[in-house]
Amino acid sequence: MIEDFGDALDSSPGDPARAMLFTGARGAGKTVMLNALEDQARRRNWVVVSETTRPGVAEEIARSTLPRLLAKHAGGSTEWHATSAELKVSGTGLGISREFTERYPATATFRSQLEDLADHLAPIGSGVVISLDEVHTAARDDLRAITQAVQHAFRDGRQVAFVGAGLPGSVDDVLSDEVMTFMRRAERYGMTSVSPGDVRRALREPVEMAGRTIGDEALTVAADGTQGYPFLVQLIGFRMWAATPDSDEISPEDADKAVAGAIRRVGQLVHEPALAPLSPITRSFLLAMAQDDGPSKMADIARRLGVDANYVSQYRLKLLAAEMIMSTKHGYVDFTLPYLRDYLRSHVASRTFDTGEGHGE
Repeated sequence: MIEDFGDALDSSPGDPARAMLFTGARGAGKTVMLNALEDQARRRNWVVVSETTRPGVAEEIARSTLPRLLAKHAGGSTEWHATSAELKVSGTGLGISREFTERYPATATFRSQLEDLADHLAPIGSGVVISLDEVHTAARDDLRAITQAVQHAFRDGRQVAFVGAGLPGSVDDVLSDEVMTFMRRAERYGMTSVSPGDVRRALREPVEMAGRTIGDEALTVAADGTQGYPFLVQLIGFRMWAATPDSDEISPEDADKAVAGAIRRVGQLVHEPALAPLSPITRSFLLAMAQDDGPSKMADIARRLGVDANYVSQYRLKLLAAEMIMSTKHGYVDFTLPYLRDYLRSHVASRTFDTGEGHGE
């Protein structure tokens, strides 16, 4: 994906890989991917506008970021220009009144400034990358302003690229917007689990590059503890490195402690914010799943909630779209986020399971 984006920047403005969207659960590596793509752009001397999606972000970019970049790359932010010519009887003949004005005033549009910046960068083989993290419809108007400006730049053959990332359900909401049709044409990639071999490599190589070692047993403990989840690869790697920093070798005990600490931490950083926006019945669906040690049968979930199969299937679809659960086989679902079952059991399931609570939004 990273190579494709770099190749697209080296190619012509019509390259479809100049627009990319990444989706995945929290901690799947979306922000890290955006950072990597931004690095590809900077290595090619492209200008990067990197922001987190939020209400007002388009205006902030238009009022602050783009004028600053224009001042830097277009050779100044102000100019003198003649506004009128007057004959003056002052013994000196013809005089011209001039007015000092802003070349790029705050009232300039997002689109006009993006086009101006791209036009100034084009002669040196450079361009502009707009990078938006946490894409969601709470900032619908801002996304419309940004994507429409980018769309026009694409259509006019300007050196502009776009990369964005967000939770699957949030991105789906954006793609359904009738105005933001440009987003539907972006290359879309899902951030999924890392393969066992790549997990072991990701844990081992930084240790060895820094002059320490890690044995097969410790590496297996750490790798198994990640469950292929990118955020846990980073977190467990950090914790086992820091466990006994003066030791030449990372031990299995270091790895055990790292896994235990990371599991507690992922509950605070991933599970809590993932559960917070869910409706009561959707959380109850997950709690009903947590009663099982493995994949849950949909009929059992409906029975525990005291509802029929058609009713509970609506919330199954919502959780599948949010990539919080996955279908393992016909009629069965399981958790996508690692250790969410354990989190629910320790933080929620210890309370009385009330099958009659929260049946509705």
